[in-house]
Amino acid sequence: MSLAGNDFHKNNHPESKSHYETPALSELQRLIWNRGGSDNHVDQVWPNIYLGDAWAARSKTILQSLGITHILNAADGPYNINTGAQYYKDLPVQYYGVQAFDATSFDISIFFVDAANFIHKALNTGGGKVFVHCAMGLSRSATLVLAYLMIHENLTLVEALKAVDSHRGICPNTGFLNQLRILDIKLNNERKGMSGL
Repeated sequence: MSLAGNDFHKNNHPESKSHYETPALSELQRLIWNRGGSDNHVDQVWPNIYLGDAWAARSKTILQSLGITHILNAADGPYNINTGAQYYKDLPVQYYGVQAFDATSFDISIFFVDAANFIHKALNTGGGKVFVHCAMGLSRSATLVLAYLMIHENLTLVEALKAVDSHRGICPNTGFLNQLRILDIKLNNERKGMSGL
């Protein structure tokens, strides 16, 4: 994948990660409390990955103007942002819904791999642009984008948080942050050639 634009950078040097240790939850929270990015309805947080809220998800005009080809709804279902594939039937987009709730007790990690694979496949489609959203575009959707960056772009959790938060102020709840932390430890162990957790 080519990285367009100078404001997106990729720190993919294995030597810089050989001494990396996953920070404590309190350290990770401190990272996102500094809130670097914007609070728009939608922001590009990585080349061709857009993160946003329910308002942007319901605005077909905005989605068309951005050239969105794939939509990942991290707040799918009747009690959430109930758009579904039917809502976008008049747009040339592929839809994927995840019924996640923004609660610290909710296990969003069960969706990490499938959501990451959906984003990855979308970006490898010619001209693919993915819009990932939940209600506010801060917790559920941000968590799935972070998981994608860790799984497919080989970023550490710290690198992923900094990359996304520099473009959009995100705030995954502590439960989600802890689940990302577990993923980070697992991926870090795999990078170091150790057996996974």
